[in-house]
Amino acid sequence: MHRVVELKVLYFGTPVVLIGTRNPDGTANLAPMSSAWWLGDQCMLGMNTGSQTSRNMVRERECVLNLPSSALVAAVDRLALLTGSPVMSPHKIEKRYRYEPDKFTAAGLTQLPADLVAAPRVAECPIQLECELLSAEPFGIDTGAIAHTVRVLRAHVAEELIIPGTAHVDPAGWDPLIMKFCEYFGEGAQLHPSRLATAWQIPSAATSY
Repeated sequence: MHRVVELKVLYFGTPVVLIGTRNPDGTANLAPMSSAWWLGDQCMLGMNTGSQTSRNMVRERECVLNLPSSALVAAVDRLALLTGSPVMSPHKIEKRYRYEPDKFTAAGLTQLPADLVAAPRVAECPIQLECELLSAEPFGIDTGAIAHTVRVLRAHVAEELIIPGTAHVDPAGWDPLIMKFCEYFGEGAQLHPSRLATAWQIPSAATSY
């Protein structure tokens, strides 16, 4: 039996991505997001039009998609309500975002240079994808969102995740951090309290982690 429900969010389960970009002054910006999907060597990223990451990507035409494992959930959550822009929208003020110019330090993560782009990699992330921006188009109707299409130029993968003798990631060894309805999951289990879910007032049936 099914029940008609007016769902508040439609995040049924997608991988968390830490997007590394470069600010106008050359410093690094790092932002978590989970509206991402891949096809071939290209990826679509859905983000708020006015976010610092969106502005950086449109200006610089590049980024690095850093894919955290479930073990990095605490670091990702420390980034959840931080913004790289000192000027915040009413939405971010309402959700109690805080301006943080040094997100790597705030999250306890390590910045690495990329090979082909100026945007930063995250040393702790097992998979890091250097990308060029192909397009940035408004998404949907009155969503305030923009769809960025990027092409992967170079992939950095932790040695232990590569199937020996191949150029393939071992799916049994790769445990990505997944966001489902604003909550963090890995290996099918809920991992960590989510600041984002609290800010969005998303209820959870889970009571322990």
